[in-house]
Amino acid sequence: MMNKIISILALTISILSFGQTKSKFAKGADISWLPQMEATGYQFYDEKGEKDDVLNILKSKGMDAIRLRVFVNPNEDRGSGHCSKDETIAFAKKLHQMGFRLMIDFHYSDSWADPNKQYKPKAWENLSFTDLKKAVYDHTYDVISAMKKENITPEWVQIGNEIPNGILWPDGHSKNFKNLGELLNVGYDAVKAVDKKIKVIVHIDEGNNTEKITWFYKNVAEQKVKYDVIGLSYYPFWIKKDWTETIDDLQKNMNYLAKTYKKEVMIVEVGGEDHKVENTKNLLEATLKAVRNVPKKMGTGVFYWEPQGAKSWSGYGLSAWLENGQPSPALDAFKEN
Repeated sequence: MMNKIISILALTISILSFGQTKSKFAKGADISWLPQMEATGYQFYDEKGEKDDVLNILKSKGMDAIRLRVFVNPNEDRGSGHCSKDETIAFAKKLHQMGFRLMIDFHYSDSWADPNKQYKPKAWENLSFTDLKKAVYDHTYDVISAMKKENITPEWVQIGNEIPNGILWPDGHSKNFKNLGELLNVGYDAVKAVDKKIKVIVHIDEGNNTEKITWFYKNVAEQKVKYDVIGLSYYPFWIKKDWTETIDDLQKNMNYLAKTYKKEVMIVEVGGEDHKVENTKNLLEATLKAVRNVPKKMGTGVFYWEPQGAKSWSGYGLSAWLENGQPSPALDAFKEN
């Protein structure tokens, strides 16, 4: 009888452990502009034309996860500033209370970092490489540990934002991949020092670009960079192509990455033109399908970048919000998938 009880307990523990290692597919958005939008009086409306909290609207569209960017010492510019540690934690509290899963995206800059600009924070400009690594560790640990003290633990943390050309130029440029690898690893170590369960993401743009993703993640492997998830951006608009011309390459690349590196793959940024509602909806449906089709369920999520960031407020044409303050029907793709 005792052996039978032990067997049942072992089976139960095994099932529970299995459930913990499998990631639920994340459907989400980066909405880091939202606090600034609300502070300037922008009003959001649901599909019936009634005022509503944008978080309620996104939930109604099937989204369950939110990504927030973090700048080091940002200015007060409403479009390219804010997103400080304190602002991000305050926003994360609300998200946590509403049951959203959380992704934190470290830019390691005072403002935007992307393939065309990876500028050091002003306070880090004159640091030696050794001290620069310490600054990356300390900043990462400071933000994530402060969140944990507020009983908020991100599910994912990005070490850098769209980094095919590296971070913290010139020291961490990908022309010197050894340095870049060391910087990425100290970021990873800082996250895991707070909570080993947090998944660390290494993120580049152009998920459909086979040459780029092959070269970059090969170098990541050669430098023994530590990470858990491959994060990709997918914006057909920026390469002047339609999604129908690029989705097969995205699928092939995600399948290759998952198989070669045994890592989960996520689209952490996607977007389509706000005035092409049907085309953007089709883009999202195809992207969600492609990620779900990565073998062995290694495709684990899709995040829209600033869907609520209406062009009338942001000047950004790849949001998914209508001129009347209501969500674009394109976002129904998340609900239907």
